[in-house]
Amino acid sequence: MLPDPVLSTLLPRPPAISAAEYRHRRDALMAQLPDNAAVVLPGAGLMTRSRDSEFAFRQNSDFYYLTGIREPDALLVLLPGRAEGQSVVFCQDRDPTMEAWTGRRLGAAGVVVEHGIDQAFENADRDERLPELLAGRELLYLPLDSAEALIIAEDALADAQAGLRRGRPPLKGWLDISPLIHAMRLIKSEAEIALLRHAALISAHAHRRAMQASRPGLGEFQLQAELEHEFVWQGASGPAYSTIVGSGANACVLHYIENSAPLCEDGLVLIDAGAEFDLYAGDITRTFPVAGRFSDAQRALYQVVLEAQERAVNAVQPGATLTDIHQQVVTDLTAGLIKLGLLEGDVQARVDDNSYKRFYLHSTSHWLGLDVHDVGTYKLDEQTPRPLAVGMVLTVEPGLYIPVDDDIPKAYRGIGIRIEDNVVVTRHGHEVLTADVPKQIVEIEALMAKK
Repeated sequence: MLPDPVLSTLLPRPPAISAAEYRHRRDALMAQLPDNAAVVLPGAGLMTRSRDSEFAFRQNSDFYYLTGIREPDALLVLLPGRAEGQSVVFCQDRDPTMEAWTGRRLGAAGVVVEHGIDQAFENADRDERLPELLAGRELLYLPLDSAEALIIAEDALADAQAGLRRGRPPLKGWLDISPLIHAMRLIKSEAEIALLRHAALISAHAHRRAMQASRPGLGEFQLQAELEHEFVWQGASGPAYSTIVGSGANACVLHYIENSAPLCEDGLVLIDAGAEFDLYAGDITRTFPVAGRFSDAQRALYQVVLEAQERAVNAVQPGATLTDIHQQVVTDLTAGLIKLGLLEGDVQARVDDNSYKRFYLHSTSHWLGLDVHDVGTYKLDEQTPRPLAVGMVLTVEPGLYIPVDDDIPKAYRGIGIRIEDNVVVTRHGHEVLTADVPKQIVEIEALMAKK
């Protein structure tokens, strides 16, 4: 008979983002637009999984950032200066029959009351109402990667051309709204940081649980089950991305998601997993010994990655750049590889000739937020790295991945190690949101001994 599942203490939930904050974001976006412009931003729709079943719905991140609305098939229209209301949403129709099958719909009245939208209409009225709203607008802003938005823009252009005879201003064309929204999303509010902190805390609890569950004889998928049970138990919608549980040489496959192999008895297991809470992502990687104790070779290689990761985290502060942080990580990892005999020669020479890339294939950081690889540019222009600023949230995740090749010392072959934390830039430096899951060797071994 299987033992009862371990049920963690429920973590206190942070407050949801207020309707006032969503309104402030819309106002801030409209303040950047020229006179007589409009924004057209579709939400996400349902996606078929197979035949007549759909994937679990997840709202488009840009649409959610400006509205907080989670229903599918919605459309946001922003109309700066409109007397009847600057924000308009089209939403699903109220339909008692469909609501009996799939649950309550907000309807137009619900969108206005619950989300602070100025005016709303149901989708049945969209063909009639939308052309009226866009009539006379000279420039449209829309996501250029959205086929739905482009169709709306082309229809608006045709309507504008027909309306020229009646003295309306011509529609001059359309521009991409995404860069403006993504620049806003790059700096997180206190409410957003609270949600990211909670997603990180849930993720940390799940990683601790997986460490304590690990033992020879289990499969990678069973550690995945421990992680994702904790995510949902704590109120997350589930994983923020496909969970990675790579044991042994599988840890050297950067985006390994099969999670189907048995855990290697004497090997390490790399887990890259994070919870999504209120659409905000956690993203943690930890690497630990399946049986609870590092071998000498594992310990030595792990310490190289750990020291590089800790130095990189400490470098996160206003004015620093991810380029400089990455270059220091490359130098630190290269020096460690030379010390262990996996590379030879001068550190700078091995950096310059890219020898380290055999063992370190990826960048050190990415933005984190509503998307796990969140939006926002990394450079101000082609040559200038973007300096870090208060409110930015990023990952710090160096790693080493040693191939199973004949020229590699046998003790290191097939070892993959990555250590990843989520870090927010603060006025005086940084805050590590994921500090609740251990990464020091002695702390990992002590936690795993408590099984």
